[in-house]
Amino acid sequence: MAVDYTVIVVYLAGMLAMGWWGMRRAKSKSEFLVAGRRLGPWMYSGTMAAIVLGGASTIGGVGLGYQYGLSGAWMVVTIGLGLLALSVFFSARIARLKVYTVSEMLDLRYGGRAGVISGVVMWAYTLMLAVTSTIAYATIFDVIFDMNRTLAIILGGSIVVAYSTLGGMWSITLTDMVQFVVKTIGVLLLLLPIAVVKAGGFSEMKAKLPTEYFDPLGIGGETIFTYVLIYTFGMLIGQDIWQRVFTARSDKVARYGGTVAGTYCLVYAIAGAVIGTAAKVMYPKLPSADAAFATIVKDELPMGVRGLVLAAALAAVMSTSSGALIACATVANNDIWSRLRGAVKSDGAGDEPHDEVKGNRLFILIMGIAVVCIAIALNDVVQALTVAYNLLVAGLLVPILGGLLWKRGTAPGALAAVATGGLSVIGLMWGYGILANEPIYYGLLTSLAVYVVVSLATKPTDAAVLAAWRERLAGRVTQEEAEPEAPVAV
Repeated sequence: MAVDYTVIVVYLAGMLAMGWWGMRRAKSKSEFLVAGRRLGPWMYSGTMAAIVLGGASTIGGVGLGYQYGLSGAWMVVTIGLGLLALSVFFSARIARLKVYTVSEMLDLRYGGRAGVISGVVMWAYTLMLAVTSTIAYATIFDVIFDMNRTLAIILGGSIVVAYSTLGGMWSITLTDMVQFVVKTIGVLLLLLPIAVVKAGGFSEMKAKLPTEYFDPLGIGGETIFTYVLIYTFGMLIGQDIWQRVFTARSDKVARYGGTVAGTYCLVYAIAGAVIGTAAKVMYPKLPSADAAFATIVKDELPMGVRGLVLAAALAAVMSTSSGALIACATVANNDIWSRLRGAVKSDGAGDEPHDEVKGNRLFILIMGIAVVCIAIALNDVVQALTVAYNLLVAGLLVPILGGLLWKRGTAPGALAAVATGGLSVIGLMWGYGILANEPIYYGLLTSLAVYVVVSLATKPTDAAVLAAWRERLAGRVTQEEAEPEAPVAV
């Protein structure tokens, strides 16, 4: 295992080194939060694929393959479909807005009254996403080093917090590119063919497993539909995803680079399901489906290769965790704290120059410490992630897509949809159970109905607001006009 340990340690040291390098580039708010909006197609595709394919897509995807066979790919497939839909239909318009958060987009579209409440919902989602990703460190470090759960979370979380705090989006982008390459080599080029060969090939897999393991719809139509509602729609509106769209150098990069990343997700989904199916042949009675990934890596891979594949799993978790962390901190600082601070300051008190990079860096550190503490205290990852996605989709999907697609939508309609969608899904989860499908179904329908009814019953959005919104969507506002840098305190 010495070679495997060396691979892992070198990988972790490399992540910290890139954080230090990124710190030298992140000299402004734009550089720190969205990498200066300068990413080209190669880096954009890699970082987008890295953020959406986390521990759930890697370890969880293999686990679903172990449990359901090839149809276990559907969870990650719906993630890929969501990214494709975002890239083809919305990413160009989103990139041209020149904003930092989803709530800023809502303010532009509806006239500046949707920010705080939508920011709270988005903050809760990104916080839970970061927490669930951080918990996954415990599983991976337990496989690598047989480490205590709490210590594993502290170690993995501290590394992510360190490089994210140092260099912001530049550090995260650089580490994501490394993580993308490591995942591609470790999972697609090494683990996939080795697992199939060790299982005796596809003919042997078909001979030893029930036919439903090779049924594309074996996981069930209702489950697939729920995945579409949660993950496909979640890809369209999540701050962690939008913040990567904001990094694109142009709307063409956002569209085509995102399409490449979405296609990569589909390939990754099939690979995970095949690996899990092969694991079922080799280990038919594992105590947990989620143990399939770790078991096949520990028992079937040669030294050195095993370390690289474990580094790939670690990369998957780190990419999602760092993306969720910077999204959480960005929302907390820009959408909640800055607005509340502006509301309580006396006249003239907000004119003081301040270092925006330092402020955002501080929020990443604070949110990172909170994420690690919550991860240590929390046990049920699936329930936490379900709550996060239910709140996100039920509360924000309708106001966001409505704002992009329906000019009659109004600020009161958006606020009512956020409030009723979020509250109804919480109440329905209380009644039906957190993991039930009904909360997201009824919560989303409630949000849509309220949005339409209230928007039609209230005064249309001011013509000047809509005109400014159309200017942004058309890309006729420069970055300097959209986001003038605040003076830095000396």
